[in-house]
Formats: sequence, structure tokens, C-alpha cells
Amino acid sequence: MNLDELRSNISSIDERLLELIAQRQQLVGEIGRSKQATGRATRDFEREKDVLDMARQKAEAMSIDPNIAEEIMRTLIRSSLTSQERDRVVAEGKGNGRRVLVIGGAGKMGAWFVDFFTSQGFATSVADPGIESGPGRFSDWQEAGIDYDVIVVATPLAVSGQILAELAERKPEGLIFDIGSLKTPLRNGLERLKDAGCRVASLHPMFGPETELLSGRHLIFVDAGCEEATAAAKELFSATMVDELDMDLDDHDRLIAYVLGLSHALNIAFFSALADSGEAVPKLAQISSTTFDAQLLVSALVAQDNPYLYFEIQNLNKFGLGSLDALCESANKIRQLVADGDEAGFVELMNKGRDYLAMRR
Repeated sequence: MNLDELRSNISSIDERLLELIAQRQQLVGEIGRSKQATGRATRDFEREKDVLDMARQKAEAMSIDPNIAEEIMRTLIRSSLTSQERDRVVAEGKGNGRRVLVIGGAGKMGAWFVDFFTSQGFATSVADPGIESGPGRFSDWQEAGIDYDVIVVATPLAVSGQILAELAERKPEGLIFDIGSLKTPLRNGLERLKDAGCRVASLHPMFGPETELLSGRHLIFVDAGCEEATAAAKELFSATMVDELDMDLDDHDRLIAYVLGLSHALNIAFFSALADSGEAVPKLAQISSTTFDAQLLVSALVAQDNPYLYFEIQNLNKFGLGSLDALCESANKIRQLVADGDEAGFVELMNKGRDYLAMRR
């Protein structure tokens, strides 16, 4: 066969693969409906392991790279779970026509919550200065009123604190929660809502706006002093597979100083060092290594994100300097070990890190 004939045969095989995937997705839908009817959990880790083990065994028997087979099956499993979770959220819709206002709903995470509530059957309104006013849309959140079953504050941190405080003066009767990545700048507003007798909770989604499947993702519920409100907020996500974490205000920001502050600062330091490397800049662009390329990928994502939000995360956290000090101390320690030719100390440092990372797994 010539090249065109070979390519034609590959195209035919690709079409058959897609047809098989479509058949698989139809079965996935039936399985999801069966699980809902019988009250079974959406995710079955034992079944997933069996599928992946089978894929690797079959691949080896057919002289296919088992890693490729496992990657394909993981993609299909994730697609299946996403479909089943979405269907369950819709089927178990908590909305029943109840009203939700998402303040900041035109932003990335705000839009995620708009879609989430809409899928559950809520009548969702959006308030955001970036939109024109119309039915269910308000350029000024104060014009939207407070007669809602749920009010979500999804604005920048400094703005969120002000909005929470102003909501406390108006005393909405429905559930109120923010989704801020820090709670230090929101504490005053949260406390004022609690003192005003409002049903206030505080959430921190540990996932981005591109997230479709919540399985394996974390959603932090921060104690704002109203257990009933926190329970009501958790109920909104009961149809999903999100992992719930409970924290108090101080613990949240102390840990976030490392989870976000440290990781952001490390990547900013990495790409800043590259950008400031002078004549090495064009040469570095042509060099590749496994570790370097992996770090470049993460750093590129950080560099493309919102610098104002990243500054808020560093600057508005009362525990923020602690993680930055730890980063500087670690960098100085590495420099000193290298300058002193201290191989034993360097090895000890790496072994300590390896033990910590093994514990996380």
C-alpha cells in the first residue's frame, strides 16, 4: 500500500475507535442512572483499579506500551465520572426554582458558580460591574436587592470584604457565603454578618474555573461562626464527589500561605531569575531537560494568571511573610551548602524532602 492508502486505513480505524468510545459513553450513562436509582456512589475506586490493571495487562500482551493504555483508560474514566457527576447534580438538583445571586458572576470563578447553580435548577442572577443591566443581570450588586435564598460573593478579596460588611447592614435572610482564597481581609465582614444574625458561611474552592469533575478536588469550608449555614452550604455540593475540608479562619490562612503563597512565590522567583539572566535568555530558550521543562510548564501557568490576585494572596494574608521567609531561608541554606562543598548536608537536605513527599503520597 502507498502512503495515501495507509493513511486512509488509519482514518478508518480512528473512526471505529470513536464509535466504540461513543458506545462506551452510552453504557456509562446507563450505569450512572442505575447508581442514582440504587443510591450507590458515583465513584468506585476498586472498579477503576480493575479497569486500569486490565488495560496494562492487555497492552503488554499485545506489545503496546502499558503506560499509553493506562493513560487512555484514565482519560475515559475521568470523562465517564464527569458525565455521571453532572447528571447526578442535575437529577438531584437542589434548586427547585430557588433564587441565587452571584456577586462577581462575570468573573472566572463567579461564572463557574453561576453554571453550577443553574445546572441544579436555581433561578440564578448575576451582579457584576462588567455587564450591562437586564433581566437577572445587574451592573451594581446593590440594585439586585437581597431577596435571595443564596448570595455568593465571588469578587476580588478587598472588594469582597467591603461587600460582606455592607450585606451585614442590610441583613439578608438567605444563605451568604464568599469564595475568597484568603480570609484575613474578609474576617471583619464575616464577623459583622454573624453578629447581625445572618446565615453566613465561608468557602474556598481549591480548584480552578476550568474544572468539570469535582472528584479528587478539595472544597474548604471555613468556620464563620454559624454551623447551620456551613451545613447548608455543604448540602449544595452533596450530589458531587468533592472532598470537603473543615478549617477555622486562622488555620486556613496559615496553611494557604504555604499552599498558595509559597508555591506562587517559588514559580515567580523561577521565571524572574530566567527573565533577569541577561545574555543567557536566548540561549536558555533553546535548552531542554525533564526537570526544567516541567518547571517551565507550571511557571508559565502562574505567569499567565492574574497578577493582582497573586499580589493580594501574598500581601493580604497576615501569615504570608512566614512562608516567604521559609523560602528565602531554604534558598540560602542550599546556597551555603553548595558554597561550603558540604555534600553530606546537601544529601541530608534532599533525603529529608524525599521523606516528606513520600509521607504526602
